[in-house]
Amino acid sequence: MERAGALQGLRVVDLTRVLAGPLCTQILADHGAEVTKVEPPAGDETRRLGPPYTPSQQAAYFSALNRGKQSISLDLSTPDGQQVLHGLLANADVLVENFVPGTLERWGLGYEEVLAARYPRLVLCSISGFGADGPLGGLPGYDAVLQAACGIMSINGSEGSGATKVGIPVVDHLTGYVALSGILMALQARARDGLGQRVEATLYDTAISLLLPHGANWLCSGEVPAPLGSAHPNIVPYDKFRAADGELFIGILNDAQFARFCAALGEPALAADPRFASNAQRLGQRDALYAAIEAAIATRPAQVWAEALMAQGVPAAAVNSVAAALEHPHTQHRQLLVRRGDYQGIRSPVRLMGTPAVPGAAPPRLDQDRAAVLARSRQGQGQEQGEGRPEGQPQAPARRMQEGHATPQH
Repeated sequence: MERAGALQGLRVVDLTRVLAGPLCTQILADHGAEVTKVEPPAGDETRRLGPPYTPSQQAAYFSALNRGKQSISLDLSTPDGQQVLHGLLANADVLVENFVPGTLERWGLGYEEVLAARYPRLVLCSISGFGADGPLGGLPGYDAVLQAACGIMSINGSEGSGATKVGIPVVDHLTGYVALSGILMALQARARDGLGQRVEATLYDTAISLLLPHGANWLCSGEVPAPLGSAHPNIVPYDKFRAADGELFIGILNDAQFARFCAALGEPALAADPRFASNAQRLGQRDALYAAIEAAIATRPAQVWAEALMAQGVPAAAVNSVAAALEHPHTQHRQLLVRRGDYQGIRSPVRLMGTPAVPGAAPPRLDQDRAAVLARSRQGQGQEQGEGRPEGQPQAPARRMQEGHATPQH
């Protein structure tokens, strides 16, 4: 029997822009949540980050992060905008925002001051660069800025290139998943005790958490990690090498794999060489081993080597372009591309077999769902004023105030 999406019936109010927040709420929408995207009058900034544009003239950046949502434009600094928001929150389960810390408080919408008491079952997720307090609290932060500040850039690149940002906004992406995880945990806690809570996800915390294994290496050795290009600081060989027609990445984690690798290369003597007998020894003889590997693989194309090595249980891959990766047969097999009319996107990697995601409609035009959203808001306002609590919805218990959760004013 076909089952509804895992989050069917969950109502989410999305006040986020750019990447981390919209990615989080898009995954919620893919799994059945009703997501209302509340945008400022000028819209989400990513609507203007083009070209390229989709056939429907959406910026590709915006289109990648906002499918399955309804859009309404509100000025939340005004009483009228706030009234509509309160109407939506009356029936909402989750509110996600990524304003500069202190913005909601300045508008009279602070969680501890207003929202927690008025909507005790509400889960509020706040996404920010650095959090609300501390030496960097309240300051603006973007992905590459956090990559620089948190040491990620310093270990990416090579000695020749110097510090280099990772080619994708990895901090934003992972922060979106941190927010998603926190929201789902808070909803599980609410199912137990009936109370919502505030969830916090910061780019700074996420970026610091990404310093594995380099952070652990420094904590243990005191040696400051340096950029190694595509190499690994603890494992050899774990790097890219030049094949006949392009680059090949080879990942060897243990000695048994190394022996199979050498046999597949036609160089079994490498595995018997005392210089390369263990990973620790290979780390100290990186240059000599690399020279032998480069000489052996230079005669055949990268994809040929990748297939031969993988067949022997040795992890390897040709270094593909984005186009090659998206057109790969395994991408098609895993159904990782979403197509809805002229809309194309990438599926969420969260895959549930019993309640599979059903990616929603193409990303909305700015304010396209105003009438429908306003109708829901009016319904919520009526229920909040006592015109009929939905049947079966219990009154939530009084909220327990927890120490240390107050958001400072800025």
